Amino acid sequence: MIGRLSGVLLEKNPPAVVVDVNGVGYEVEVPMSTFYNLPETGAKVTLLTQFVVREDAQLLYGFLSQREREAFRQLVKVSGIGAKSALGILSGLSVDDLAHAIATQDAALLVRIPGIGKKTAERLLLELRDKLPLAGTAAILSGGQSQAAGNDVLNALLALGYNEREALTAIKQLPAGVTVSDGIRLALKTLSKT
Repeated sequence: MIGRLSGVLLEKNPPAVVVDVNGVGYEVEVPMSTFYNLPETGAKVTLLTQFVVREDAQLLYGFLSQREREAFRQLVKVSGIGAKSALGILSGLSVDDLAHAIATQDAALLVRIPGIGKKTAERLLLELRDKLPLAGTAAILSGGQSQAAGNDVLNALLALGYNEREALTAIKQLPAGVTVSDGIRLALKTLSKT
């Protein structure tokens, strides 16, 4: 099994990259979250990898962080989710956003990802509950706020046109125990400063 590659980044053709490791070029498929954070071609790079053997192919998937690779491994264990679908999910959502969607049982967020329908989203929510490493956005709701209040503030900000990343950043700055209406007001104040 190939668990890690360290070498020179030769090519970047989304979603695949080629990493030269001592004269051997490994073609690795990466989620877009990893792709956008890669250095320029010709620079040294280290990728954590997952080797997948199928009947018709042997594929290598790469990630910059352990959390991304662990999320990928959990996603491919869900029935009906293959490696390509898992890569698509991680390209559409950060690990924090995925963990938050699972923690709050937010199927609507998952359905926005191309190729994920309502039934697949519900299966993901059911099978990944308590299996993803919860950090970052999941911690938003652990500061004394109820999950429902944090989710209501998030949904309000999304409805107002803010993207998930902006909304979650604003929610992180809310004091513990804030009401939904005060949370929305304070989050909007924070967002207006950026």
